[in-house]
Amino acid sequence: MERAVPHAVPLGQMEVFQALQRLHMTIFSQSVSPCGKFLAAGNNYGQIAIFSLSAALSSEAKEESKKPVVTFQAHDGPVYSMVSTDRHLLSAGDGEVKAWLWAEILKKGCKELWRRQPPYRTSLEVPEINALLLIPKENSLILAGGDCQLHTMDLETGTFTRALRGHTDYVHCLALRERSPEVLSGGEDGAVRLWDLRTAKEVQTIEVYKHEECSRPHNGRWIGCLATDSDWMVCGGGPALTLWHLRSSTPTTIFPIRVPQKHVTFYQDLILSAGQGRCVNQWQLSGELKAQVPGSSPGLLSLSLNQQPAAPECKVLTAAGNSCRVDVFTNLGYRAFSLSF
Repeated sequence: MERAVPHAVPLGQMEVFQALQRLHMTIFSQSVSPCGKFLAAGNNYGQIAIFSLSAALSSEAKEESKKPVVTFQAHDGPVYSMVSTDRHLLSAGDGEVKAWLWAEILKKGCKELWRRQPPYRTSLEVPEINALLLIPKENSLILAGGDCQLHTMDLETGTFTRALRGHTDYVHCLALRERSPEVLSGGEDGAVRLWDLRTAKEVQTIEVYKHEECSRPHNGRWIGCLATDSDWMVCGGGPALTLWHLRSSTPTTIFPIRVPQKHVTFYQDLILSAGQGRCVNQWQLSGELKAQVPGSSPGLLSLSLNQQPAAPECKVLTAAGNSCRVDVFTNLGYRAFSLSF
């Protein structure tokens, strides 16, 4: 198993070093393999760990089953975002996105397939790429982060085809509105912007913090998470977690949670959110809190729902953030166990 450790470190010191790494670890990103049986997790040290969900969920699982089957150094800095295609794991860090073949990773051959860097304004600019979004119908990838733009990359050719400009500050999150090919983006400027992929134009802007019922000036105006389902959007961050009707740009439900939320997703007739604090929150669309399920991390940065039809036995929710652990929820009611770097 490969790990980023200093060269020529005595065994005892290496164990101390690795223990300190785990103590100060943050897991920023997760992605499920195309077969649904493996989970990739990326941390602040640039490492990606691959866990076997099928082994960890087996009735014969041991403690070793909850450890990575392989860990490799993917980036020099943090792995801020990851997504999986039918064949590839794509990971993003400071200034670039890399591709890895899932088939090779699972054989423990962790060589990058390619790396790409969007066209930045200057060669000295190395902004974080902390949001990746697949556009399956176009076979393209959208990247966003520290340079305030959305970059579209053709996955067939590896070329960058367009840049969407409108945000005036760091972009935190992306979501795809599939029926009408639109992308939503949210960032530090406090705006959620909707982009028409056919015209590459911004078609709608919702400045969430300007709505009195959503505004929380003491937390700032930043949008840290968003998700969409047809004509509905849910977003949060500095402003309150809020459900919006997109066609009318109207906030319909303000969720009663004070701490900023860092990840949100629609799931069946619920909305799941996580952020500061240990809990995964389950909300009714009406705003009623159905449940708060505690995990092991003091703060959560990402949720991942494994809904791959090829592996129904691995249908789980995983949550990760400010620790070396990835919590696994086999149903939404309780944490079953944790995977650990």
